[in-house]
Amino acid sequence: MSREPQVHWSGESMVPVLTVENLKTYFRTEHGLVKAVDGVSYHIDENEIVGLVGESGCGKSVSQLSVMQLIPTPPGKIVDGKIMFEGQNLLEFGANGPHMRSIRGGKIAMVFQEPMSSLNPVLTIGRQMTEMLELHLHMKRRVARKRSIELLKLVGIPDAESRIDEYSHQFSGGMRQRVMIAMALSCNPRMVIADEPTTALDVTTQAQLLELMKEMVTHFNTSLVIVTHNLGVVARYAQRIYVMYAGRIVEAATCKELFALPRHPYTIGLLKCVPRLDEPPGRQLVPIAGMPPNLVDMAPNCAFLPRCAYRIDRCEREPWPGLRPVDGCEHYVSCYVNPYEQQGGG
Repeated sequence: MSREPQVHWSGESMVPVLTVENLKTYFRTEHGLVKAVDGVSYHIDENEIVGLVGESGCGKSVSQLSVMQLIPTPPGKIVDGKIMFEGQNLLEFGANGPHMRSIRGGKIAMVFQEPMSSLNPVLTIGRQMTEMLELHLHMKRRVARKRSIELLKLVGIPDAESRIDEYSHQFSGGMRQRVMIAMALSCNPRMVIADEPTTALDVTTQAQLLELMKEMVTHFNTSLVIVTHNLGVVARYAQRIYVMYAGRIVEAATCKELFALPRHPYTIGLLKCVPRLDEPPGRQLVPIAGMPPNLVDMAPNCAFLPRCAYRIDRCEREPWPGLRPVDGCEHYVSCYVNPYEQQGGG
């Protein structure tokens, strides 16, 4: 498969904190080779919030676990690509080597989607937090404990001085996720990856946590990647959005451009599933027809083809196209079709 072109944004002169080029992560299974991430290229700029969206199984989490080099081997393996961070290709260092261990948690942190399984149930919250500070920032335990209490207060944990000595099962789901955010930010990382950070939380807690992460980006001068299946979650917070499907990025745009004029049929389908305040009352939500594809031995043409309402003959004949710019703006799409021309629009 051809190398994906790099997506560049001309609106602002920003310095990328992370650049991923042609990343491919495959899993060898008894049914065949699963191309979970297949030629993905993107970048994250300094001090920005980026959304990575798509249905379950599209490769969002695997792409971010690849950045952290947390892919279980076997059966998974990063077979190609570059992950450039601070001028170095992280894939040149061993996943369990000292350099990658210093990056992981110290300079790139990750908030996992299930805090109950991410936190150690037999260690207190305080010990788990101080351990990171002692390892990455070489703090004495007393200083690390004081810093941990400050972080817990910062993310809204009440009575942090006493709760720091409690265990994860003594916290609610929302509080556990706040602890995970505090741990991720404890070493002042340059980038934080939040993988489905609001899963299984009620809508009020979701909004509180998203607002908290937005404030933390400003407070700690860091970049944030929000991985989610819901475009509505990132609508308020992300500056840019990447849409993934079947292991590839199918659309990339600024948040404003993507919601105003989505160009890929899959993105259009995702937006039709999200309730909007600017729509007339009584509008029906329209689900995307069909099921996500089986990633084993996929056909060379567009993976969304069987579910696409806008497909044309060219989609059947030619291979899945790479990302191309749309009308010279900060908008890229992997599709042969302009849905608005088919609808008689501009």
